[in-house]
Parts: sequence; structure tokens; C-alpha cells
Amino acid sequence: MANIVAIVGRPNVGKSTFFNRLVEKRTAIMDNESGVTRDRQYGYAEWTGKHFTTIDTGGYVSGSDDIFEGAIREQVKLALGEASCIIFMVDAKDGLTGLDEDFAKVVRQVGKPVFIAVNKSDTTEMSFMAGEFYGLGFDDVFPISSSNGSGTGELLDAVVNTFESEDKGNPDEGIPRLAILGRPNAGKSSFINALVGTDRNIVTDQAGTTRDSINTRYNLFGKDFILTDTAGIRKKSKVTEDIEFYSVLRALQSLQDSDVCIILIDAERGLEAQDVNIIALADKYGKGVLIMINKWDLVEKETNTAIRIREEMKQKLGPLGYAPIIFTSVINKQRIFKAIGLAVEIYESRAQKIPTSKLNDAMLPEIERYPPPALKGKHIKIKYITQLPTQATSFAFFCNLPQYIKAPYQRFLENKLRSHFNLEGVPIRVYFRKK
Repeated sequence: MANIVAIVGRPNVGKSTFFNRLVEKRTAIMDNESGVTRDRQYGYAEWTGKHFTTIDTGGYVSGSDDIFEGAIREQVKLALGEASCIIFMVDAKDGLTGLDEDFAKVVRQVGKPVFIAVNKSDTTEMSFMAGEFYGLGFDDVFPISSSNGSGTGELLDAVVNTFESEDKGNPDEGIPRLAILGRPNAGKSSFINALVGTDRNIVTDQAGTTRDSINTRYNLFGKDFILTDTAGIRKKSKVTEDIEFYSVLRALQSLQDSDVCIILIDAERGLEAQDVNIIALADKYGKGVLIMINKWDLVEKETNTAIRIREEMKQKLGPLGYAPIIFTSVINKQRIFKAIGLAVEIYESRAQKIPTSKLNDAMLPEIERYPPPALKGKHIKIKYITQLPTQATSFAFFCNLPQYIKAPYQRFLENKLRSHFNLEGVPIRVYFRKK
């Protein structure tokens, strides 16, 4: 059994701060506002040579004004069910509250090892206050400070002693990552829920429901990969709240960490400037790109509607038009698995290393049929092509006058590379070097 540690408690006790300390990254968004965390957030941690999965959860509460309250409670219960041991976090400054006592009854029913982490015990005086939390009925109480790390060592020593098996490293290392990106309310969380067959992420009609970037391990076609649900990305001028600002930062970081970006577009709204900006960012960082038109079931269709929309989009995208476009309906599960299959194909195309002999056999005849236009009476001769050992798919063309090759001919070479070596959806970098 995997070693999984769930961090639970009422809102605003410092769970996300402690989670970030364990995973040694600023993964979860932290804010003084209650209810910032909503979905389950997974990360990997190590203590004294022992590796484990840790889960950050939203604050468990009932009877509040938060419209996400019920969905958050369900996410917490799922985390409790998955965990092999539980860190129940409370607040030393607030003392023992009725919410803590109510939630303790929920935790007690799970029947797993529970450690009370009395957070915000930043001073000796606060540490002495931790004694009152024995009133919750659990044996192990640890005064800690998530912000400065005080007391966390003793807590983690006790936690890892409960592990029956030994996990070795991060099991997600080296697995393809597919980031689901787009504007708010395009259907990103619904897409992941439809794929995995459970309510992995909270879904509502309200824009901005997803805040953190949430990773989900997924297996399809006999292959493992990680799906990352991200917050909707709006124009910078429209982002006014701090939490949304950090949500967008997490989404952009997920884009940079991914191998392939699936850009979800609302079929009713069509391709908008912000969608083009997101696609351009994926291209800039050399990520594979798939454009997924969601809510296709809501569009009134005529003969060749999909063909017409695809051509219009490719014209709008210009040089970014190399990305394949697929029309889906997440609600009806229409072509969603085909979309994942396409994304996996893009990943494999992006990862391929093309032998130099194959490159030259395919490309030199194309260049001979359509050579670079002469400039200032000088003829350009391309003699040799090779793939460069870079993360982005890059090729070097060696020629006598590299400075005279213009952008249109560069695009011609990119298109020929795509057609010969199945590089659809893969951004290509072409460099011209002096032979």
C-alpha cells in the first residue's frame, strides 16, 4: 500500500502552508481569506529517507455561506478514505473550537492513525497552549509552526513511523504531463472528471471555481500520464483579486512544466484573443499543442460547419495554425478519449529523435525541387540538416548564406518537416548555420 498523508482541518489553520513546506514548492495558494483551497492537491515529500504522498485539502465546515462548502466536504472525505495516516491541523491562536470538535468526530470514524498538529505555535507560550487539544480525544499532539518549520520534525518522525511499506522516490517522475488550459468556464475540470469517471475536481457554473493547479494520474491506451487541471486564464487587466492572480501564475507554471498543452475553447464563444495568447505561450515554451473545441453539442450545425470553423481558426492563428483541432462535448463524452489519444500522439512526436540520414533523405530532395529564392544575385545552397539535442524540437540547416533565408522559406521547411515526420501539433525551431 502506498504511503499517503492527508492534511485536514477547518478553514484557515495553515494546511496549505504546511503542504508547501512538505513538498518544498509553492504549489498550493496561501491567503488569509478562508476557503482558498477547494480541490484535493497532491504532492510528494521525503523525510529521513522515506518518501510519501501528501494531500492538501480544503477547510471542512458546515453551515457557512460558501457555495462550495458541500463539494469541499466531499473532497475532504475522499482524501480521508485514501490516506494511510492523517494530520489533523488546528490553530493554537484560536484554541479549541466547536468546528474542531465536530470535525474530530468525522476523523475518528475513519479509523486511521491521527496526529494533531497545533499550528501557529510560534512561541513557547503558544506551545504550552497546545495541551487543550488533547480534549479532541487523540493521543498524539504536536505544537508546530508551518511558516517557520518549528516542531515539524517531531511530527514527521511520528508520521513516517506508521508507514508499513517503503515508497521509492516520486512515482510521477518522467511520466508525460498533459496540461488542460483555457479561459474560465471552458469545461477543464468537467473534462478531467469525465475522463477519470469520478468527481476529481469541483465543477460549478461559476467562473474561477478551480484555483490551484491539480494533478491527476491517469492511464489510457496502456500508458500512464498526468493530467493537470488549471485555473482559467483571463486577460491581465481583468484580474483584480490576489487569489486569481496567483491562480493564473500556477496555471502558467503548469504550462511550462507540461509536455503537451490541451487548450480548451468554448464552442459558443469561438476563438478569442486570450485563447490565441495561451496557444502562443505554449508555442513559445516549445510545448505540444492540441486545440479542443468544447461544448460542440450546443452549436447549431449545418453541412461542413466543423470544416468551416477549422479553416477560420487556422487563418486567425496564422503561424500557430499547426495545432490539430478536435470538436468535443465533455457532457456527452463525445470524442474526449480521442482528444487524449491525439495528445499522446503529439507527445510521442515531440519526443522522437530523427536520424540525420532520414532527415537528409527526406528534406534535400524537397529543397532541390523548391530551393531558397536567390537574393542580390547570390544563390543559397542548403547542404546538410540535423536535429539539435534541445528540449524543443529543433533543426539546423547548414548552408552557404544563412543570413539571406527569409521567413516564408523557413515556414515552407517547417511544413515539409511536419508532413514527412508526423510533427502535427509540435512547435518546430529552425536554425540556419554557416556551412
